[in-house]
Amino acid sequence: MNQITSFSAESSPDATVLILGSIPGKASLEAGQYYAHPRNHFWPIITELLAIDPASPYSARIESLKLAGIALWDVVKSCHRHNSSLDTKIDKNSIVTNDFPDFFLAHPSITHLFFNGLTAEKTFQKLVQPYISTDGLIYHRLPSTSPAHATMPFQKKLESWRILTRIIAKTSHSEK
Repeated sequence: MNQITSFSAESSPDATVLILGSIPGKASLEAGQYYAHPRNHFWPIITELLAIDPASPYSARIESLKLAGIALWDVVKSCHRHNSSLDTKIDKNSIVTNDFPDFFLAHPSITHLFFNGLTAEKTFQKLVQPYISTDGLIYHRLPSTSPAHATMPFQKKLESWRILTRIIAKTSHSEK
């Protein structure tokens, strides 16, 4: 069983949206980048929604997220996972969550949490939500972009994720 640790949050203090995954898979850990697996649909979806050049370097894609008011993080800070990238292989008794109270204090403008799949949502609901004030936060579970969730075609995932751009448009409009 391997001990794995997630990445730091990618965010700016004025973020209005937080996208939460569960914990990085093997390819992401090896690359040191969120959603690095070549068959993960996260970056193809985000580049389409935010009109980002898909060939742009990782740092530019992250900067585009920040400029759009989107923060990116994982629910799980560390855990043991059996030789796999699958969330189903996480030892649930080993999970340590990220520090959400401090994160929300540092990001008071966040109004929407988007969960990239069921595992992120369920883990947050069970291990984080009971211990923090979530007044005013609106939750959305989106279809996982993971290659393990291949039963849903890309176009259908993309359509589900379009809510992200509608929320960004509303939150940036309400700030003006």
